[in-house]
Amino acid sequence: YLFIHERHRTRERQRHRQREKQESETEAKVDGETASDSESRAEAAPLSASTDDTPEVLNRALSNLSSRWKNWWVRGILTLAMIAFFFIIIYLGPMVLMIIVMCVQIKCFHEIITIGYNVYHSYDLPWFRTLSWYFLLCVNYFFYGETVTDYFFTLVQREEPLRILSKYHRFISFTLYLIGFCMFVLSLVKKHYRLQFYMFGWTHVTLLIVVTQSHLVIHNLFEGMIWFIVPISCVICNDIMAYMFGFFFGRTPLIKLSPKKTWEGFIGGFFATVVFGLLLSYVMSGYRCFVCPVEYNNDTNSFTVDCEPSDLFRLQEYNIPEVIQSVIGLTTVWMYPFQIHSIALSTFASLIGPFGGFFASGFKRAFKIKDFANTIPGHGGIMDRFDCQYLMATFVNVYIASFIRGPNPSKLIQQFLTLRPDQQLHIFNTLRSHLADKGMLTVATEDE
Repeated sequence: YLFIHERHRTRERQRHRQREKQESETEAKVDGETASDSESRAEAAPLSASTDDTPEVLNRALSNLSSRWKNWWVRGILTLAMIAFFFIIIYLGPMVLMIIVMCVQIKCFHEIITIGYNVYHSYDLPWFRTLSWYFLLCVNYFFYGETVTDYFFTLVQREEPLRILSKYHRFISFTLYLIGFCMFVLSLVKKHYRLQFYMFGWTHVTLLIVVTQSHLVIHNLFEGMIWFIVPISCVICNDIMAYMFGFFFGRTPLIKLSPKKTWEGFIGGFFATVVFGLLLSYVMSGYRCFVCPVEYNNDTNSFTVDCEPSDLFRLQEYNIPEVIQSVIGLTTVWMYPFQIHSIALSTFASLIGPFGGFFASGFKRAFKIKDFANTIPGHGGIMDRFDCQYLMATFVNVYIASFIRGPNPSKLIQQFLTLRPDQQLHIFNTLRSHLADKGMLTVATEDE
C-alpha cells in the first residue's frame, strides 16, 4: 500500500511540475525569466491571496464608499490607532519598549517562517518548525545575553549565577547552536535533502533579517529615547505622506515591484519627512527624558534617564547661507545640533528606507501573496509595517557608531574592575605616568 501510494504521489508531482514548466516557459517569453528561475518557482506552490479582514463595524460604516475610498479610510483609522498605541508604549518607559520590540520580533519571525512552511507543507519536512523556533531561541539568548552583560554589568557581577553565565556566555551560546545543528543533520530525510537545506537557509536568513536588526533597535534605545523615537517616526511619517501624496497626486509609476508607488508620492514624502524630522527633533531635544542614555540604577533596580545633556542637545547659533538669507531675511538661526543629524536620518528614511518595502514586495510577489499575514486590517501583517523599520534601525546603529558615540568611560571602568589586582595596578601606574607626562596630574593634585 505504501509503495503504491508513494508511486501515485510521485506521478502527481511529475505532472504538476510539467504543468508548471509549461506555464513558466510561456511567462519567460514575456518576462525574460531564465530556466533556473522557472525550476526554482516550480518547487514552491503559490500561496493564496489575503482575504478581507476588515472589522464588520467598519464594513457597515463604509459600505456606501467605493473600494478605493474604503481602503483609504480603513488604513487611516488603523494608522491613527497604531500611532496612539505607539505613544502609550513610549509613555510606559524603556522596559515596556524592549518587551514590545521582542514581541514584534517574534511575530515577524512567525509570519516569515509560516510562509516557508505553507510553501513546502506537502513534503512534510520533519522537525522544521521545532528547529526554526529553537534557532530563534539560541540567537536571542546570544544577543540579549550580550546586552545584559554590557548594560547591567553591576547587577550581573552581584549575582553569582549571572556572573557565571556572563563569563561563559559565548561558549554556552555556541553549544546551544551546535545542538540545533546536529538535530538538523539527524533530521535529514532521503529525497527531501534539497528542500530541507532550502528551509535551513530560509530560517537563518530570517534570523539575520529579523533578530539581528531588532537587537540593534534596543541598542539604539539605550543611547537615548530620541534615537529610537525619531527614526521610527520618520519612517512612519514617510509611509503616511508618500501614501497621501500618491493617493491624491500620484500619476507616474515609481517601480514595477509596487505598481501603486508613484514618483509624486516618493518626492512629496521626502520633503514632508525632512520637515517633520526637523520639527520633532527640535521638540524632543529640549527634554532630558528623551536625550539622556537609558541606564540601570542598581539602588532602585530600575531604569533612569536623567543626566546633563551633551552639546548635541544644546541650542547653538548657526549662520545661514547668503543665498537663503535673501529669501527668509535672517542671517542666523538657533538650532540643536541633533537637528542636523535628523536631516540625515529623515533623508535615509525617505530615500533608502522605502527599498526595504520594495524588497518585501518582491518577496511577496515571488510567492504570490498580498501580505505577510492578516494581523492588521488594511495593512497586512506586522512584517508589512516593519519592513522599512529594520533597515532604518541598522542605519541608525551604524550612524551612531560612526559619527556620535565615543569611548564609554563607564564601560571601561567595568572592564577594569574585572581584571586581577596586579593587572589593575599595572594599568593605574601606566595611566598615572601618562597623565604626569602631559602635566595633567600635577594640576589635578593642586586643585584638590
